[in-house]
Amino acid sequence: MPLPTESKGQNGNAGPIAIGEAARQSGVSAKMLRHYESLGLLGQVNRTDSGYRQYTPGDVHTLRFIKRGRDLGFSMAEISELVGLWHNRSRASASVKRIAQKHMDELNTRMAAMQAMQRSLQDLLQNCHGDARPDCPILDDLAGNGSTGANCH
Repeated sequence: MPLPTESKGQNGNAGPIAIGEAARQSGVSAKMLRHYESLGLLGQVNRTDSGYRQYTPGDVHTLRFIKRGRDLGFSMAEISELVGLWHNRSRASASVKRIAQKHMDELNTRMAAMQAMQRSLQDLLQNCHGDARPDCPILDDLAGNGSTGANCH
């Protein structure tokens, strides 16, 4: 795994760092950092004699990788698989592309569903005059007994 050169220990030298510093350097909260560790995404994290976690520059780099994956909307299962592939130098890029393509397909499906919701809501808004009368196609539609062609008066 490539190690970033910008990760420095608390004294400015490359070396183990505490959870707060690892969180700061990676942009991941300490709570999420512990969660990722519990999922096994960081491998074995060393601890001091008093039990404090000690993270390496490689751990910080992995945390940045995970954060970027989350920013792109990958699921934790997908990120776990991607981290494994990232660490595996004999990986096939086709495996990585398969995961990314599946994620893209899911995003496209969700976006199409959201656009359909947007069109339906726009139609309902256009058909409701929003005046003092109680009749309303928005409420009728939500209740399942209206049509979007009816007008609010």
